[in-house]
Amino acid sequence: MLPPSRKTITRPAPADFKAVEVKPDSLAFSLLGAAQAVAHVLEGTALPQALAKVFSQNNASPQARGAIQDISYRTMRQVGRADALLTAMTSKAPEPALLYGLLCCALTLIIKVDGEEAPYEAFVVVDQAVTAASSNPHMAHAKGMVNAILRRFLREQDELTGVVLKQPAALWNYPGWWIDQCKTAYPKDWQAILRSGNLSPPLTLRVNRRHTSVADYLQVLAAQQVDASQIGPDAIRLHKPVPVHQIPGFDLGHASVQDAAAQLAASLLDVADGMRVLDACAAPGGKTGHLLESADLHLTALDSDPKRLVRIQENLDRLQLNAVLKAGDASKSSWWDGQPFDRILADVPCTASGIVRRHPDIRWLRRKSDATQLAALSARILDNLWTMLKPGGKLLLVTCSIWPMESEGQAAAFAKRQNAVRLDAPGQLLPTADGSNDHDGLFYALFQKPAA
Repeated sequence: MLPPSRKTITRPAPADFKAVEVKPDSLAFSLLGAAQAVAHVLEGTALPQALAKVFSQNNASPQARGAIQDISYRTMRQVGRADALLTAMTSKAPEPALLYGLLCCALTLIIKVDGEEAPYEAFVVVDQAVTAASSNPHMAHAKGMVNAILRRFLREQDELTGVVLKQPAALWNYPGWWIDQCKTAYPKDWQAILRSGNLSPPLTLRVNRRHTSVADYLQVLAAQQVDASQIGPDAIRLHKPVPVHQIPGFDLGHASVQDAAAQLAASLLDVADGMRVLDACAAPGGKTGHLLESADLHLTALDSDPKRLVRIQENLDRLQLNAVLKAGDASKSSWWDGQPFDRILADVPCTASGIVRRHPDIRWLRRKSDATQLAALSARILDNLWTMLKPGGKLLLVTCSIWPMESEGQAAAFAKRQNAVRLDAPGQLLPTADGSNDHDGLFYALFQKPAA
């Protein structure tokens, strides 16, 4: 969806990214790529897929790809404010969508954000944004406008910012309905929740205890001058993110990237050697790997999309672990062999409202009605999976949502429908970035099936 002030604007499909006479190592090149990705997102495409499309259309170097990705993610965290500024400085939304995306990206790079150092000098951003517009046939006509808007913002930054920050969507960088819903659900914590979602996420690792210990792995990191701290039983947070393949031992399976809150699932399921375990809705396989690192299991990883099973297999290969991978709908039973499971991990579909700091585009892609629809689907999945659980077995409900309809409301309704025994579990974990307590917003509810 578009930011609030642009809802009535009908945009043409984003123009293909074809830079003309722009150096591939320049900021102009990166701005063009990021503008294209942002335009795709605001037309309804998730940011990872938008970036993949952009990268497939150019021969960007790894360094340029990193810059395009960084600018795109920054912009998704600031697009509410950038959109409000454009509304204040223009009589109508800049067209085409690529131009709008370019202006959002450029403004994002020069907007003052508390506690953050500007990644580029403002005059460099203006110059390179004009160069980017000039070099693209879909925007060349607007290079003067790009220059005028950005220079006006620099001249009147304090005044313009003071005006637009009176608008909740510009102040918090979320759609208005999201802000209102957060206030209603968490009247004491809503501001901290929204702020947390605008921060860059940490790079948190899960140590593979089959390969090494947390203490030994911390020593390996220290020996290679990688600053890190332990923030959970198997969790280590790097003080400065690095590309995954530069993480010591990553390619050998010594560690995996996984948020600290997501690492709670394996211990809550209380698995033991020989158990028959189902990881439903398993992709991309982080919890699958952690379960298999915890015990020797007969584990089935299920996902509705066969393409996502490839990602799970790649992760298992790196970790030197094995599971049965199946493509199937968790709300149906056609894929099941009829043999009940001792443990079931149900990481059900949700709005992903608890992981917006990792996926800042989610807030602009979701609609207010999505939680209701996804909660209904998740209820069908839970009821179906319950029939596959052995008497005395345990089912763990997980969502990466902070909306009660998808979390506590879902858990309470399920327990009542199925006469399930609810066991101790963390419940709702709100997203936080407080020192060693640094994790996404997840919800956990653990149930046991009464003995026959």
